[in-house]
Amino acid sequence: MRRLALPFALGLMALLLGAALLAPWIAPHDPALTDLSQRLLPPSATHWLGTDHLGRDLLSRLLWGARASFAAVAGILALVLAIGCSVGLAAGMAGGVVDAVLMRICDAFMTVPTLVLALFMIGALGTGLANVVIAIALSHWAWYARLVRGLTLSLRSREHILAARLAGLSRLAILRRHVAPVLAGQLAVLASLDLGHWMLHLAGLSFLGLGVAPPAPEWGIMINDARPFFRSAPMLVLLPGAAILLTVMAFNLLGDALRDRLDPALRGAAH
Repeated sequence: MRRLALPFALGLMALLLGAALLAPWIAPHDPALTDLSQRLLPPSATHWLGTDHLGRDLLSRLLWGARASFAAVAGILALVLAIGCSVGLAAGMAGGVVDAVLMRICDAFMTVPTLVLALFMIGALGTGLANVVIAIALSHWAWYARLVRGLTLSLRSREHILAARLAGLSRLAILRRHVAPVLAGQLAVLASLDLGHWMLHLAGLSFLGLGVAPPAPEWGIMINDARPFFRSAPMLVLLPGAAILLTVMAFNLLGDALRDRLDPALRGAAH
């Protein structure tokens, strides 16, 4: 079963990403087009998954919601890696006072629960999808900085790094040739495990009305909009909820599979 986890996760992720990327071409209707005469329709040949309380095509909104959610998660990942790697490498390579100061800053961020910190950041930055992306990234970068700093400290005293220094290689060249490949594998595992967590944060904050502004489609806000109609039209809640569930499951399976492949101890145990 473990051997099938990675292909299954990659296949599911490819399906979800494909739907998100191709949304402008495969969505049958404008996701923001309202038609009250078509509200709360059941599935039909015209509207494959039916319509919502404003007559908007549900399938189109799910596809465009996937596009918004994946784009936001990609933005969070880019920001977290940029901040975390920069701080971690600076602390690990410089050491001394720089290391101590940067790690105390990391400790300050890590003592506050991430959702609480994200809400505080949104309060300071304001609502909107861009600010939600920044807030989630600022509440998670410290773990990546800690990981990068620890790996950098362990690597810089190894013989091949010392030999590279004696050979006259610059710090940038050493980072690129000897440190970056080791960091990439560890960061890939950590990031793939965190992607589902960020997706839940994003959906939850949008559900609270802090993310995407209506009428733009996003899974969290779709669930919030559908709450009053849960008894009469439960699919309005269940379908975006199922989309979030499948996406988070795909991310978690991908993270577990990558960890099994890249961790020698786990790979040996599997055999």
